[in-house]
Amino acid sequence: MLNNIEGQNVPTVTFPTRQNDQWVNVTTDELFKGKTVAVFALPGAFTPTCSSTHLPRYNELADVLKENGVDEIVCISVNDTFVMNAWLADQEAENITVIPDGNGEFAEGMGMLVDKADLGFGKRTWRYSMLVKDGVIDKMFIEPNQPGDPFEVSDADTMLNYVNPNAKAPEAVSLFTKPGCPFCAKAKEALKEHKIRFEEIVLGTDATTVSLRAITGKTTVPQLFVGGEYIGDSEAVTAYLAK
Repeated sequence: MLNNIEGQNVPTVTFPTRQNDQWVNVTTDELFKGKTVAVFALPGAFTPTCSSTHLPRYNELADVLKENGVDEIVCISVNDTFVMNAWLADQEAENITVIPDGNGEFAEGMGMLVDKADLGFGKRTWRYSMLVKDGVIDKMFIEPNQPGDPFEVSDADTMLNYVNPNAKAPEAVSLFTKPGCPFCAKAKEALKEHKIRFEEIVLGTDATTVSLRAITGKTTVPQLFVGGEYIGDSEAVTAYLAK
């Protein structure tokens, strides 16, 4: 169990998925043939580490992974398609393809099916990641075989470093906005024009002016942060992008 099978083909499996209210079978050939695919497998949708770190970071680094030769990023878990689709929507992870290995066939074929009955999970996949080229496993990052749910090597940054050790991960960018604000709309458009991916914190939905004042000391929007550095309002955004 938990053997490294680099150099071997991925298991041949057909996954029943739900797309646009229709059942669609997706095969491993369709997922991997003729493509370079970064795969990360995790114990379960909506679980803490998977939701807070594992999937979000792969989604965040999707652009730079694709700039460095990765065609698609696939997340596999032993969950049904309805759960996986709901989780993807909840995470707003538009750069990730989620695959429901509901019967654990893929995990079993990979030698990664483990028993988590002590948690009431039944059979689940062990946490790992791999780079697959034209259906052949090029590299595997398998979490250490120890109690609990270790998360040390299957992360997106480790994968990016393997794909290209010189690749630079984008800085984290957050923008405070509020609905109907023309300056916010202008700032968002400018960031998009410069192909800067950002997380929008909408006042009234994601936070209130209390958080805005506590973090920035300001009461107006937009307010931009880049890599932990406070940039400022709409004029500051323009100046920052002009550098």
